[in-house]
Amino acid sequence: MTTPNVQPIPELYVSWESAAKLKHEASELPSWDLSPRQLCDIELLMNGGFNPLKGFLSQADYESVVERMRLADGALWPMPITLDVSEAFAATVEPGQDIALRDPEGVILAIMSVTDKWVPDKRLEAERVFGADDIAHPAVNYLHHVAGPVYLGGPITGIQPPVHYDFKARRDTPNELRAFFRKMGWRRIVAFQTRNPLHRAHQELTFRAAREAQANLLIHPVVGMTKPGDVDHFTRVRCYEAVLDKYPAATTHLSLLNLAMRMAGPREAVWHGLIRKNHGCTHFIVGRDHAGPGKNSRGEDFYDPYAAQELFKEHEAEIGVEMVDFKHMVYVQEKAQYLPRNEVEEGDTILDISGTELRRRLREGLEIPEWFSFPEVVAELRRRFPPRSQQGFTVFFTGLSGSGKSTIANALMVKLMEMGGRPVTLLDGDVVRKHLSSELGFSKEHRDINIRRIGYVASEITKNGGIAICAPIAPYAATRRAVREMIEQYGAFVEVHVATPLEECEKRDRKGLYKLAREGKIKEFTGISDPYEVPENPELRVDTTGMEVDYCAQQVILKLEQMGLIAARSA
Repeated sequence: MTTPNVQPIPELYVSWESAAKLKHEASELPSWDLSPRQLCDIELLMNGGFNPLKGFLSQADYESVVERMRLADGALWPMPITLDVSEAFAATVEPGQDIALRDPEGVILAIMSVTDKWVPDKRLEAERVFGADDIAHPAVNYLHHVAGPVYLGGPITGIQPPVHYDFKARRDTPNELRAFFRKMGWRRIVAFQTRNPLHRAHQELTFRAAREAQANLLIHPVVGMTKPGDVDHFTRVRCYEAVLDKYPAATTHLSLLNLAMRMAGPREAVWHGLIRKNHGCTHFIVGRDHAGPGKNSRGEDFYDPYAAQELFKEHEAEIGVEMVDFKHMVYVQEKAQYLPRNEVEEGDTILDISGTELRRRLREGLEIPEWFSFPEVVAELRRRFPPRSQQGFTVFFTGLSGSGKSTIANALMVKLMEMGGRPVTLLDGDVVRKHLSSELGFSKEHRDINIRRIGYVASEITKNGGIAICAPIAPYAATRRAVREMIEQYGAFVEVHVATPLEECEKRDRKGLYKLAREGKIKEFTGISDPYEVPENPELRVDTTGMEVDYCAQQVILKLEQMGLIAARSA
């Protein structure tokens, strides 16, 4: 019989009195403001969700986890939990020192006693942990383009948890969940991990999993950081709450997990199992391609669809949680019910709607049948994702200086304003430099900051239903990707590569900038002394050589119509 995990688990918090004293003393310490991922990690470190970890990994633990999925003492742990910092901050800290870890508002959450400082081999970390050093993987992209270059390790002393203002009644620490299970008399609990809204297939799957394990059900969705492009957690939680009453009373509990996912497939499945053990669960549903990030840069799946189940099964006894196989559920028209794919009889008609098809139906305002999802869930999704012709969006022009970006962007702005319906804002590179980024130079770091500022403003315009038109040079692919991810949370991102050749751009150079760059009088000039990374898959590519501005702007309009972002004009 499975042993219930209901006894309290160690937390890293000190008493209220000690916390008040430490907070006062910590005001004199060097401070690190935690990133969104680090905020998720520190919460689960402090509340026991990452037990047996006592802080951010030391170098020895990190290297052991990367190479063999174990801490230096041999304990199973598949995911590096590291405090990545900037070189500038690392230079101010040495092992043996304490540092204060703060939230974005400056509130001290914990004290870290630094034991290790090192520069990791990120290429090796990517290959061992994620299977490939391929930036198509969101966690590998994060590793190389977001995470700091230096890691600090050492135990932490918890002062207070990060504050959450949303869904407070749904957020349980591991010990709060364990106490709830004790109170309810639940001895066998199967956890369902999800980062998507629940549809009828998921409900049938979880019903069957609980029945098969003879267990109560914990719906335990991740509300920290998931895959870029996922439905925001506010919408998802409203969807979960809408379907809770579809489950038998007193058999199911919904609790939110503030985890920063890495989308690491097999290793992530083992990690999720250990986290659920800490939360008091006895069983865990492991899906086909569990926590898979999608396609790699060659268009292939990163992981074998059953690799996660195989690795979990291999370590099941050590994890201390039994695996329940994810059954691929399909709707059988003749029987008007969901069945596992392998139980469908020959000749039966299978109906299915993929995630891509669901997004298309939402985008175009088409019907979503009741056999696929609950009306309450569909209503929430329609609130969050109105038809594309009613959403905000961003058109992001990128190209060399003199390629014609600003000219086309101005023409596009006028055409969209003529159509009406949504406010249009032009964020031209030179204008933004003057009003938002006047203190910045033209180093790579400053260019990145400038583009991210443009992206932030465009994301706010998009979120509020407007149209943002951006026309910077934006030479670096990683920065354009970061801006895309920022904006696609709220609406469409349409990248237009103005692919006018360098020679043509030089001919048009009214300001003589290219000439000065070739003479070495302007340093780090894109296309001459600094690279321009050509977009691989823009939504549209235009070359303005010998083309009228009106024609080029018209190509953008046609693309926006094709994408459903503006209504097609009647003939």
